[in-house]
Amino acid sequence: MPGRIPESFVDELLARVDIVQVIDARVPLKKKGREYAACCPFHGEKTPSFYVSPQKQFYHCFGCGAHGTAIGFLMEYERLSFPEAVEALAESVGMAVPREGGGSAARDDTRPLFEALEAAEAAFRKALRDSPRAVNYLKARGLSGATAARYGIGYAPPPEAALWRELRARFPEAILERAGVLLRGERGPWPRFRDRITFPIRDRRGRVVGFGARTLGEAQPKYLNSPENVLFHKGRLLYGLHECLQREHRPRRILVVEGYMDVCMLAEHGIGYAVATLGTATTAEHIAQLYRLTAELVFCFDGDRAGRAAARRAAENLVGQFRDGWEARFLFLPQGEDPDSLIQQEGTAAFERRIAAATPLADYLFETLSEGLDLARESGRAALAARGRKLFGTMPESVFRDLLFQRLNDTVGARVHGPHLPAPAPPRAVDAELAMRRPVRWAITLVLLEPAAAARLPNLDPLDDLNLPGIRLLLALVETARNHPDLKGGHLAEHFRGHEAHSQLLKLLTYRPPQGFDVAAELRDVVRRLFAMAREQRIETLIRKSREGGLDDQELKELNDLMRNPSNTMSHPTDA
Repeated sequence: MPGRIPESFVDELLARVDIVQVIDARVPLKKKGREYAACCPFHGEKTPSFYVSPQKQFYHCFGCGAHGTAIGFLMEYERLSFPEAVEALAESVGMAVPREGGGSAARDDTRPLFEALEAAEAAFRKALRDSPRAVNYLKARGLSGATAARYGIGYAPPPEAALWRELRARFPEAILERAGVLLRGERGPWPRFRDRITFPIRDRRGRVVGFGARTLGEAQPKYLNSPENVLFHKGRLLYGLHECLQREHRPRRILVVEGYMDVCMLAEHGIGYAVATLGTATTAEHIAQLYRLTAELVFCFDGDRAGRAAARRAAENLVGQFRDGWEARFLFLPQGEDPDSLIQQEGTAAFERRIAAATPLADYLFETLSEGLDLARESGRAALAARGRKLFGTMPESVFRDLLFQRLNDTVGARVHGPHLPAPAPPRAVDAELAMRRPVRWAITLVLLEPAAAARLPNLDPLDDLNLPGIRLLLALVETARNHPDLKGGHLAEHFRGHEAHSQLLKLLTYRPPQGFDVAAELRDVVRRLFAMAREQRIETLIRKSREGGLDDQELKELNDLMRNPSNTMSHPTDA
């Protein structure tokens, strides 16, 4: 597996990229005072509330609250993981991403695998055009050339075809094997996909990471996927997601189906917001990924026993992370039908009516929980209460969860107590007066505004024992600013990605000081107040100890010094 990206490289990368250029290449910006503005790409609006600060190297939307650095923007806008966003930015400025502790560069280098897969996809598409049999098969299924082209559908010919010799001539067999294009057989490397229609599977950046393939004849299995490897993970990938997002950046709804042809045939009939799992159950990672893109999921399953079982597994993975504001529904098709066959029979309008009438999550959960129970009997209602308490208890604290318990109470006619979960603290907006009353929070805000001013502060070690929330984080931020004096505020926050306070740091970065505000002077002032608080706290500690058991000579001298000299360095650090 690839090693960790060194923090020093992320620093150098962020120093070389300009967030204004990164965002402007994707969302046109207009100069507005010291900042740049645009309509937010993350929610619909007519008046710009999305601002980019070149000074902080940070963006913030005052409408929806989205904010972050250049890395964070790419992660949100292009749906990339942190390593993928770093790689994309590095590529834009001609830098190679190093790795720590992940083995040799040769093992970590996936570029040859991507190149081999892209070449295979192009070769398969050309082979489709050259194969009347494969073209006629797709036409007979009702698929047009335009839809086939949109999804990059191709054809993997038999092993004796020239295509395989050409791929072997271009790439080492070891690379083709690692990419899943060839497999190791008794006679040596052998084409994995033979006489099959191919469906390229893409990652969030649109790169081919593997294939699904359907046989043209009677070969088994009917569908075959690329093997799991460094690029291809069935539990993370969704077929058609890249194409769905190319159609609509923020889809209002995403339909989750079970087959590649279902996705393509729905798109053929104008429903281009469908994605498919890769022959596996809908995982928690699939669900989390999709809800970052839309607020509504509709799970579409065949009405048979297998479809019902798949729906149950999807629901179990869904409830464990369901949040207020999300919507989920379940659509079960008539026995023997799938989206491919049904939309061809009844057309787009009728299928969309089915989607609109799909069963809401709450109704589906109660239907499932009530299966096999006689709710007219006390024992049946008690069993429902036990099932519901167990399932709903796995959900995060939310209004939706409370409503499910309320409905459970009404259904069984008794109070069903859910497990106690502490309610999360409500998010707080950045407020200057509130921050002023909380000196550590205010100091952290100022450090983020101007890390260079923090780098000039005196030694803050005497604050290490100050009993205030956030003091360790403040000291860590100042130490990081000292070690990297050229960091911008957004870059400083990036150092704490993965820290439990990272999201709070990003919120504090959204604070916009008034014109002419002297950050350095204000920071020195709040640090003086923190030193004064540390001095008073130390005095209280020593006095308490003197009453309880007495002080030694050194502690007594310290207490006398603190009481007689208010200008002690603990209370008034020297300005740098």
